[in-house]
Amino acid sequence: MSAPAYTTDTLHSPTPVLSVSPVVLPAPGRAVDLQVRVSAPVTGSELPVILLSHGLGFSNNLSSLNGYAPLANFWAARGFVVVQPTHLDSRTLNLEPDAPGAVAHWRTRAEDMTRVLDQLHLIEDAVPQLAGRLDRSRVAVAGHSMGGHTASLLLGARLTDPHDGTTVDLADSRIKAGVLLAAPGRGGDALTEFAAENYSFFLTTDFSTMKTPALVVAGDKDASAFLTVSGPDWHTDPYVLSPGPKSLLTVFDAEHGLGGISGYDVAETTDENPERAAAVATLAWAYLRSELYPGDSAWQTAREALTAGPNPFGRVESK
Repeated sequence: MSAPAYTTDTLHSPTPVLSVSPVVLPAPGRAVDLQVRVSAPVTGSELPVILLSHGLGFSNNLSSLNGYAPLANFWAARGFVVVQPTHLDSRTLNLEPDAPGAVAHWRTRAEDMTRVLDQLHLIEDAVPQLAGRLDRSRVAVAGHSMGGHTASLLLGARLTDPHDGTTVDLADSRIKAGVLLAAPGRGGDALTEFAAENYSFFLTTDFSTMKTPALVVAGDKDASAFLTVSGPDWHTDPYVLSPGPKSLLTVFDAEHGLGGISGYDVAETTDENPERAAAVATLAWAYLRSELYPGDSAWQTAREALTAGPNPFGRVESK
């Protein structure tokens, strides 16, 4: 199957975007039904899909289907259908700790994404403008911060369930590529006492099984001191400790917000820089284009444009 009529020229000529929310997917056994936002270009067919997992944070609405517009809008305007779930740990739900399904969110987050893929036909029914336009053979996952952990599990990373000691494998073979944005790294002695106590599932993260191609994005000033004693390098672990094929984008002077990818003008972004956020969105888009459409030159072109010259935005290495 050939690529649809989206080339690297699309980077500079975005298509208008249709965004619909909430699309409600039935979720028996979940504390509440799964709500998602769907963003798509108004034209085009055989459209690839990105599942976008939100992180956590201080804002009330960014950690939900309402966040990450700088990524979702950019990617949808350039040929992807972006599906954003509201995970059970979202502040917008404000679930009681003892609500059914309101525990082990590291697991339910990944299960949300699998449920989306299982119910793409319901999304098409709910958004008639999408009917017959999805390419189910080209699916990617992206996630920021805690969403990066979610994405890593779907790409093949494993962990030991801290409640019962079983090895957990939540990989989904329908997902062909991923982007991990400021994602958590290894556990063990890399964690702070706070992280080990409050995020015990981080302790046993195993990236050696994460075989699906992925781009790992890490800010070189993202210390995440409340989670790790390893400094910014912690966020490179999903690249360093996983098998290839992988690429690592180290973003110069970037902190956890990577310039502001979680939303426009977000007060909790400590390194607000619209050019940096746009560059992250561009490189992630280009990477997924080239992974999902072998032979597409988007990744090479964007990488050369944004990481070369006297003032590079970052550096890329691959294995």
